Amino acid sequence: MTERPVLIRWDETPLDRMRGSITRRFITSEKIMLAQVRFARGDEAPAHRHLAEQFVYVLDGALRFLLGEEQNEQIIVRAGEVLLVPSNLLHSALALEATFELDIFCPPRADWLDGSDDYLRK
Repeated sequence: MTERPVLIRWDETPLDRMRGSITRRFITSEKIMLAQVRFARGDEAPAHRHLAEQFVYVLDGALRFLLGEEQNEQIIVRAGEVLLVPSNLLHSALALEATFELDIFCPPRADWLDGSDDYLRK
């Protein structure tokens, strides 16, 4: 645990190239994770779930989320909107246009830290 403020520069954090054109950068502390994610139109994050609660804040573009076990609830999140994805809720996302968004996870995603997030890498 840090006892002093820490300044982090996004352009100095590693850029991960994921499936399709998806790229991400993320930073983490002991209790929270923040990520910048970019999608090209048509990029998708397949259905998955995680322990962490997730805020998805779309800064530019639009993402269509399918939610639930049957993937039958749809929510479109546009620039200026935030979606809260509860812990362990099955969800997927499709970029309806080029999209830049921030994800906030609590607790941090262990699969992102150890590289076992295969659903985003294939």
